[in-house]
Amino acid sequence: MRLATTILAASLAAGLPLVGPLPLAAPALAQSAAQPTAQPEVDETTLTEFAPAEQLPTDPLAFAIAAQLDSADSMMLDAALNAGSEEETELSVRDFYQQRLFQPLWLSEDGLNPFAKELLVALENAGEHALDPEDYDPDRLAQLAFNAAGLADLAALDVALSSTYVTYASHLAAGRVKPNRVNKSLKLFPLAPDPVTLLDLVDSSESFTEVLEGLSPNTPNYDRLKDRLADYRAKQAAGGFTAVPSGPVLKPGMTDDRLEALRARMIEEDLLAPGSHSGDVYDGALLAAVKLFQERHGLEVDGIIGKNTLVEINVPIAARIEQMALNMERRRWMPDDLGERYVFINLADQNLKVVDNDKTVHTTRVVVGKPYHATPVFSDQITYAEINPFWTVPFSIATKEYLPQLQRNPGALAAKNIRIFSGNREISPYSVDWNGVSRRNFSYTLRQDPGPRNALGRIKFMFPNKYSIYIHDTPSKALFSRAQRSFSHGCIRAENPFDLGEVLLARDGWSKDRLIAARDTKKRRIVKLKEPIPVHLTYLTAWVNKDGSTHFRRDVYGRDKVLKTALTTNRRTDL
Repeated sequence: MRLATTILAASLAAGLPLVGPLPLAAPALAQSAAQPTAQPEVDETTLTEFAPAEQLPTDPLAFAIAAQLDSADSMMLDAALNAGSEEETELSVRDFYQQRLFQPLWLSEDGLNPFAKELLVALENAGEHALDPEDYDPDRLAQLAFNAAGLADLAALDVALSSTYVTYASHLAAGRVKPNRVNKSLKLFPLAPDPVTLLDLVDSSESFTEVLEGLSPNTPNYDRLKDRLADYRAKQAAGGFTAVPSGPVLKPGMTDDRLEALRARMIEEDLLAPGSHSGDVYDGALLAAVKLFQERHGLEVDGIIGKNTLVEINVPIAARIEQMALNMERRRWMPDDLGERYVFINLADQNLKVVDNDKTVHTTRVVVGKPYHATPVFSDQITYAEINPFWTVPFSIATKEYLPQLQRNPGALAAKNIRIFSGNREISPYSVDWNGVSRRNFSYTLRQDPGPRNALGRIKFMFPNKYSIYIHDTPSKALFSRAQRSFSHGCIRAENPFDLGEVLLARDGWSKDRLIAARDTKKRRIVKLKEPIPVHLTYLTAWVNKDGSTHFRRDVYGRDKVLKTALTTNRRTDL
């Protein structure tokens, strides 16, 4: 048991206030009613600069708190707290105390008040939210409380509790690190409430538990992951996962000594009932369990224990716990309200779902950007669909992929229905000396006509953004059969785009049949949505579904590693 917990438990059991030793603590608190001559020293000139006369402290403990807040250490603390906001703010812990005439927030005549004791327990249990208790140093707070002997000590204790609470509450509400410090492309701006708002919540609430519950993400996805994190920690304490030795590929019906370990591993995943048939034959029950494991880890669902499946089976439980913790941090970056009706794309899972009133009404596999053309994480709104779109070739693709083809054969792009424009005027590819053209002086526009060979397929869904990312059809359907689908230049290719279109455009009077009829006209057509639909591009490598199934995915973009480094080396308060 940690020191803070030990001190708290012992004090509560003895019926003692957790400010002491008792002979000194009670008189110190009582001094707040004494005459002004007992007041600690404080620079009143400085004090009046930030507090009008009617808001100056009127008793010794209040003067002590004002002096504590006026210290250099406290000012540095305020700067650190404010650095957690996206924009600088003048609000600070000092402002809060000034509003309450510098009266203590966490102390009563009996010592620490109930909220303070609950805060110490919450800090000890911060790991339940995948936060690190060491970030909040609850042992130091408990020692301050236990050793408080005079007004200065009590003032330091109250201010320390306020400052620590603000840090913890900020982490709980918006994460320990800012997303754009992990990756500049992460255009997410989770703002923790300012310190005064956070402290006002404590001051005005009748339940500290409700305060903390209101700050943590209020979503079933976060709660399910939090609960599963606790389950995995219990499994870790019980011995962790069984390792399956390497060896030849295992297929259904085979006999192998390693199958006993494989059965044990599937039982640990709750995919196989304890006491299932034991032996060295790869039977049907084990096959069903392995297929479920493969499905939940984004693998080829074939029941064959090859290299990729064996690697995932043998990921240590500590690594899975870390993976869940990283994704709880990502969940804290996301808004609680994603919209009544929205599109949710998990880039790590390479799947898209449409949610309407908390119910998933459509899912489809997608292809996302290659690791070196990683699709960014952001949110926007789908505002229109385009049937039979043109494809304006991006500059990077035009110069890197198509320019070399033109240099070898000026007519090479004609077979792909790609035309060349100089300004708004179409030109013949034979009118240009392509060997004299390079990336530096390339001034042409390449545009592919609508049709079945168009790179965007026959329909696209637009949510205009600075990344030029959108959802579209594709003529390259074979890629959707692969378990790992990161092959694009950044845009999102949907497997069944006309089914998706029917779901997104149904309220605008468009059925799948009507969309296909418009496609078959071969004419370009814009369909505007009367109500834009939010679209969220996310990157989650661990989650728990409503049915309780736990899912993990490969860190295809290496973002787990980057986030782990940021959480280890940086804290939200020093960014």
